[in-house]
Amino acid sequence: MLDNNIKNQLKSHFESLTQTVELLIALDDSKKSTEVESLANDLASLSDKFTVVNNPDTSARRPSMVVHSPVKNTHITFAGVPMGHEFTSLVLALLHTGGHASKAKSEDIEQIQSLDQELNFEIYISLSCQTCPQVVQALNTMAATNSKIKATMIDGALFQEEVEERNILAVPAVYLNGEPFSQGALSLTDILNKVDSKGAARQAAALSEKDEFDVLVVGGGPAGASAAIYSARKGLNTGVVAERFGGQVADTLAIENFISVKATEGPKLVAQLEEHVKEYDVDVMHNQRAAGLERVNNKYEITLENGATLKAKSLVLATGARWREMNVPGEQEYRGHGVAYCPHCDGPLFKGKPVAVIGGGNSGIEAAIDLANIVEHVTVLEFADTLRADEVLIRKAKSLNNITIIKNAQTTEVLGDGKKVTGLTYTDRVSGDSKALTLAGIFVQIGLIPNTEWLKISDLALSKFGEILIDAKGATSLPGVYGAGDATNTPFKQIIIAMGSGATASLGAFDYLIRNSEESEQDKTAA
Repeated sequence: MLDNNIKNQLKSHFESLTQTVELLIALDDSKKSTEVESLANDLASLSDKFTVVNNPDTSARRPSMVVHSPVKNTHITFAGVPMGHEFTSLVLALLHTGGHASKAKSEDIEQIQSLDQELNFEIYISLSCQTCPQVVQALNTMAATNSKIKATMIDGALFQEEVEERNILAVPAVYLNGEPFSQGALSLTDILNKVDSKGAARQAAALSEKDEFDVLVVGGGPAGASAAIYSARKGLNTGVVAERFGGQVADTLAIENFISVKATEGPKLVAQLEEHVKEYDVDVMHNQRAAGLERVNNKYEITLENGATLKAKSLVLATGARWREMNVPGEQEYRGHGVAYCPHCDGPLFKGKPVAVIGGGNSGIEAAIDLANIVEHVTVLEFADTLRADEVLIRKAKSLNNITIIKNAQTTEVLGDGKKVTGLTYTDRVSGDSKALTLAGIFVQIGLIPNTEWLKISDLALSKFGEILIDAKGATSLPGVYGAGDATNTPFKQIIIAMGSGATASLGAFDYLIRNSEESEQDKTAA
């Protein structure tokens, strides 16, 4: 199951284990069960701390493997074969169950240990989902720390009856004690705040007590990371407040236009960005969403959604962008129930079913090509009379016999049966006729919208599209406030451009602080 190179690497990692771990396997006569058994035996051959045991629980999902600590009585279950993006989740579960310390913050570990209720989490994932491992690993950390908490990863493509019964059409989908808990990206802090209401209040109070920053970067994507590094290198007291480090890049599969790196993946690049930021004295405040901006005595206060207030002499706003929505009837009702925005994450849930992709740009055509390998048929609907994607992508899409491209198509409504998507209607913009498609899923790929709604109540100048207006140095309409990345009116939304704009904005903020400091000193001397 595992090649020799991986085995050698794992054997080295497992040498640090101090406690025994039981691998409880539940099998049937399927091919996947054979793979689970082979995987368990391969792991057991790498450490004398591992023992493979048949799971005595007759109600266990099959195939599955439980990473069980007989010492701490903790349970982490993998229903399916945890390979692909979830292989790291398995390795971390083994390490943490076997006594290797978690990298979670000490305050988070203490909060997990203090939870005294029984919590049984089930996480439905797809092995191609890049967002899912973050959620799985966060819940696994909780389960490895507190025996009252159990976590089960479930491969939705393998357990399709459960997926259909629970009407799961987007991953990661988390259930807690049998009831829906969350859908989409979720961090350890997010989870703890949801199950421990007092934790959020404690966190807000601690954030509000932080000292004033020289530069506070709002956003943790490529632009925000670059700004933080350049600011810290100048010796400035630098903070980063971000809802999710990496931003939209974390959901990106293949990256092939990042100069000097021929090919990489979003999560890998995000991990490298975060490691680079950690090389400097930067205060990174994860899982925090900005809600307001106010100028007070020529300085700034950022209010967070949890009620905390952060103070700074200057700001770099790098809040990024998100997928644009169709804004048609039915879209919000069926979001997560057939309406999706990440083909890599949710595509496997529509195996063998007809889907549509809305948008004929690069993202749309790439999504159609990817989905064509999984689903029964893909229909691409493009509003304009021409496709905006690169010619090489268009040729590839047209060469696949299960992709249909319809131009001059204006989507008018998402149709459903009250539980899930059943199709859509669109208007032929040439004839004016209304037409309908029978579908199981709709993937929306029609561009980006800046995450700047929270700034509309401030005096900051925005474009008619909601973008932060900046000059050549990244300066906004407010002194000491700079913008960077996809949230601004920079014409091209690319990772490498966002990084450059982050550096520019940070250098602009540094120049502002120098000049502002000199003026303050002159004012004091004159007085």
